[in-house]
Amino acid sequence: MKKLMIGNQAVAAGLHDGGLGVVSSYPGTPSTEITEFLAKYDDLHSEWAPNEKVACEVAFGASLAGARSACAMKHVGLNVAADPLFTLSYTGVNGGMVICVADDPAMHSSQNEQDSRHYAIASKVPMLEPSDSQEAYDFTKSAFELSEKFDTPVLLRMCTRIAHSQSVVETSEITPAVLKDYEKNPAKYIMMPGNAIKRHPFVEDRTNAIADFANDCMYNTVEYNSDEIGIITSGCSYLYVKEVMGDNASILKIGMPHPLPDKLIKEFASKVKKLYVIEELDPVIENHVKALGIDVVGKEMFSILGEFSQQTIAKAFGLEDKESISADSEIPNRPPMMCAGCPHRGMFYTLAKNKITVHGDIGCYTLGAVPPLCALDSTLCMGASISGLHGYNCARGAQAEQKSVAVIGDSTFMHSGMTGLVNVAYNATNSTVIILDNSITGMTGHQQNPTTGFNIKGDVAAKVNLEELCKALGINRVRVVDPYDLKACDTAIKEELEAKEPSVIISRRPCVLLKSVKLLPSLKVDADKCKSCKRCMGLGCPAISMKDGKAKIDNTLCVGCGVCKQLCAFDAII
Repeated sequence: MKKLMIGNQAVAAGLHDGGLGVVSSYPGTPSTEITEFLAKYDDLHSEWAPNEKVACEVAFGASLAGARSACAMKHVGLNVAADPLFTLSYTGVNGGMVICVADDPAMHSSQNEQDSRHYAIASKVPMLEPSDSQEAYDFTKSAFELSEKFDTPVLLRMCTRIAHSQSVVETSEITPAVLKDYEKNPAKYIMMPGNAIKRHPFVEDRTNAIADFANDCMYNTVEYNSDEIGIITSGCSYLYVKEVMGDNASILKIGMPHPLPDKLIKEFASKVKKLYVIEELDPVIENHVKALGIDVVGKEMFSILGEFSQQTIAKAFGLEDKESISADSEIPNRPPMMCAGCPHRGMFYTLAKNKITVHGDIGCYTLGAVPPLCALDSTLCMGASISGLHGYNCARGAQAEQKSVAVIGDSTFMHSGMTGLVNVAYNATNSTVIILDNSITGMTGHQQNPTTGFNIKGDVAAKVNLEELCKALGINRVRVVDPYDLKACDTAIKEELEAKEPSVIISRRPCVLLKSVKLLPSLKVDADKCKSCKRCMGLGCPAISMKDGKAKIDNTLCVGCGVCKQLCAFDAII
């Protein structure tokens, strides 16, 4: 059957058709849709885990039990899953196991631009990298066989462009999910030092065996067109090279970036006069080719930063750029912002007004950093707000404790904020943590989490009570406020900052985009009463603008939250 699919859908189809039994993931753009598509299949178990480490360990447990398993995450999520990954390399698998990771060159929705190929090299685990949706399907489906053949987890590397672009996919026969027998094997699966040291030689031998396999496999292909120019490339860069160079260059397309096929690379290099490596981000392939003693041109022509394009390739080779359509350069920039009626806006406005140092976290609330609120002072990684606040207060003392807070979302708190809060309670700084509970995982597109009361399929599930959880973690002062109530926010922040012990404020109001949220009638401005003070503009609400010197509310955007009404000293907002 042929069907138009985005790359992530093709990965999901490949996993399913390859006999997947269990998938566990944590949502993260650009990987999220893989698991969302898998949740539509009723013949396998799918779930959202609290974080990527848990997801990877669930997949290992399922593999150990004999099922083919998978987990999916974005590139920074692989940092969280790195602990089990490196030891999984030693244990190997029972049922085939695929770890899907989606990189984000150009950082469309990420805090860094790391290259996940380094994890494959460091953990000594094979990695596959498709260049379109068809390969995403084919590579993923075959990854289970690769995993079981070589007794290893397999990393599947996607990137934003491949994950979210569409191409035609022809699916093949479905491999039924089969549960292999489980046999107790302490020497293989119990990684205490005495066993682990015996598994390391296996890992090295396996890497050599896969490297030999890589020289003649479906993942690495050669197109001989010219003996003048040879290009080694991979992923979406291959598509750009093909469009620009056509048949004017020979191409070695690397679909298995680790381990690389030494014999194939040497043979290809020997048949061209000039060799280039074109790869986004780090010079992983280039450095390997140079280590083989082969003269190659790479990052001196192509940037180590961001994404490539057809124009990137054409310009580097001095070729005429093909005619294309571009956006009007006069169109003003439209920076990202919190939605009209976003429950986080009132809390951020209050923090900014009181000149509080705010340690931020990863979520849509990171947008509190942009003008006009400019409410955040730092954002590092998932869960770092609470730990960072504690360290900040340890360094600066009591005065800082009264003027600094951490903000973290409900899903992020479950992901990796809990341990930071335990540290605050255990090591006793008078730190105030604000949990921005909007009842959903917002930034990645409204996925459920352990605080929402529903699972990935929308079925009723156990619901974590944040108030009781925080108390169980050692925090005695826990209070809930409505972020639409500016006075209540102001009172709560001031009182908790004055307290002589750690405290938590739960800022609770559902995301305004949830279908279950009933919107209030939109507000409007009485132009006769408006004094043009622009105080309401300080909220940064996209529904509010200035027209003819007066504030104006767009009734197609306004959800009637009433936060702006509380700011108007002239009762002009009605």
